[in-house]
Amino acid sequence: MIRFDPIRGGLDARRWPLDNHGKSLYWVGLNKGKRSIAIDTRKPEGQEIVTALITAPGPGNGIFLTNFPASGWLGYETLKKRRNDLIMLNLFGSPDGSSAVDYTVNCAVGIPFSTGPAHSDATHPVNHALPAWDAITGVTSALGIVTAERHRRLTGEGQFIKIALSDVAMAMVGNLGYIAEAELMHEDRPAFGNYLYGAYGRDFETKDHRLIYIVAITDRMWTELGRVTGLTERFALIEPLLGVNLKDEGDRFRARDIISTVLEGWVSARTLDEIKATFAGSGVCWGPYQTFRQMLTEDPRCSETNPIFKEVEQPGIGKYLVPGSPLDFSTSPRETPTRAPALGEHTDQVLADVLGLGDGQIGKLRDSKIVAGPIEL
Repeated sequence: MIRFDPIRGGLDARRWPLDNHGKSLYWVGLNKGKRSIAIDTRKPEGQEIVTALITAPGPGNGIFLTNFPASGWLGYETLKKRRNDLIMLNLFGSPDGSSAVDYTVNCAVGIPFSTGPAHSDATHPVNHALPAWDAITGVTSALGIVTAERHRRLTGEGQFIKIALSDVAMAMVGNLGYIAEAELMHEDRPAFGNYLYGAYGRDFETKDHRLIYIVAITDRMWTELGRVTGLTERFALIEPLLGVNLKDEGDRFRARDIISTVLEGWVSARTLDEIKATFAGSGVCWGPYQTFRQMLTEDPRCSETNPIFKEVEQPGIGKYLVPGSPLDFSTSPRETPTRAPALGEHTDQVLADVLGLGDGQIGKLRDSKIVAGPIEL
């Protein structure tokens, strides 16, 4: 993948989190394994180079993703004149083309009002830290491009794909049943704190003041939870008391407070290590709450014992744990994670390898400040 970067860096080049020297860990995290060409697209010569790279011949070329307006020299029909089977995906905020980011979309789809302490009202929405719609839009965009590329291989036909961040969010909210719930039930889902809506799940504090989360969605999870804790008989007393059937996940949600009262005493009498030992090898679904540092230092899933991770040296920043793809294909070895490029690190390589430019031509482009790199941010 080739990134077209402004010579001074794009909007995300210095985005937080930063290291102690002010370098963006966000930027290097999202650009691992990519190639970067630093180019001034305000100049016609820069626009021509980008156009040539987008429409370069070959089965692996002619695929372009952008969140810039698809108009003018970057318009699909304009680019298609140079390569008729071009695949182009255009990402924008809202379907009408207006600007939006994850957080302005998230606040509009109801999630903050169903997040946070139980019984909170509409005047106290709680935002979450994960840019979920950005992440889902990225995966959806990649799937769209792969689908279009398969279509091109089968038919020889390229196509223009449009995707709006708000469409992804609202589609997912609809897929999860939230829109139907609002329309058919004529009510908004309230916040339930850390309870798992519609089944059983809640946080608990251990004897050594660690927090864990216990879930019982399936009948087996519920049965195993009672068995390993020795609380099966006490749970059974809840059913006649409240008139519920705790083999039903909805009834477990209705009885959540009294179930939690029973479980709370069991958890608070044990340390995290004791609970780990009790739950090990059982069908109980649970997990410890971990800060980012605890995840890094305590959880083997976030270490080099997990093959998706590798310690990588990032020039100018240092050596740290980097994830690769979570996909594990049976016929293709898992690729080792690699570092992110410096801004414009591959400018000369891309111009030479993809466009066939010689040293003299590249030198003239550098002298004219049309291309640059590598650049220290």
